[in-house]
Amino acid sequence: MQDEHYEHPRLAAVYDRFSGWSVDRDFYLSLAGDPPQQILDLGCGTGLLCDAYAARGHHVTGVDPTAAMLAVARQKPHGDAITWVQASAQESRAEQRFDLIIMTGHAFQVLLEDADVMAALTTMRHHLKPTGRAVFESRNPAIDWATAWNGDWELVHEGITIRETTEVLARVGERISFEQRYQFPDETLVSRSELRFLSRQAIETHLAAAGLRVEALYGDWDTTPFNPAASKEMIFVVRPV
Repeated sequence: MQDEHYEHPRLAAVYDRFSGWSVDRDFYLSLAGDPPQQILDLGCGTGLLCDAYAARGHHVTGVDPTAAMLAVARQKPHGDAITWVQASAQESRAEQRFDLIIMTGHAFQVLLEDADVMAALTTMRHHLKPTGRAVFESRNPAIDWATAWNGDWELVHEGITIRETTEVLARVGERISFEQRYQFPDETLVSRSELRFLSRQAIETHLAAAGLRVEALYGDWDTTPFNPAASKEMIFVVRPV
C-alpha cells in the first residue's frame, strides 16, 4: 500500500493541520543567516518552511517526491517566489550550490536502505557551498517509539471533524511499520508507513563516507547536547570535509 499520508490529495490538503508550525520549524528557521541565502529543503512537503524562508528574503528551492504535497506548497503566500522540484532526495540535482540544506520532519528515516541513505547524503554534499551547512534529524532509537505512537485524536478542518488513529504494526530490527487511519465523515483513508531508526554511530559512519563531518549534535530543539539514553532527537549539523 502506498503511503497515502503524503500521496493522497485529500490528506495533503489537511497535512498542515495535523503537522503545523512547531518548535522544530522555529529551530530550522533560525539557522538561516542574513538574507539572501541559498536554501535547499529536501523533502519539503507542503512548503511551510520554504514559505517562511522566502518571506525573509531567502532564495529557496523545495524538493519533494510527491505531486500532492507540492500542489499544496505552491499555494503558499510566497509560493511563486520558490523553485519547486518534484524529485527524491536521492536523485535531486541542481546547478547552484547552497548555504543551507535541510531535511526536516524526520524525512531522513524514510531512507530504508543504506544505498538510499548514501544517495541522499551525497545529494547534500554535492550541493553544499564550501562554507555551507546541512541539517537533519532522526529519532533516537533508544526511545520506545512503538508505545508512544499508538493512539488517536481529532481535529476540525473547515467545519469537518477528522479522526486520526495510529497503530504500530511491527518493530523488526531498525525498522518500525505503522498504520494511520484518517476517518472523514464520508470515507476512511488508510496509510501504511515504515521508518528506519539508525543509531548515531551508523549515521556518522554514513556521513563520513559521504564526505561530511559533524559540527554539532543536539538532542532537542533548544540545542541541548545529545543524551544517548534520554534525548528523543538526534539533530545533526554537518559541513563538507
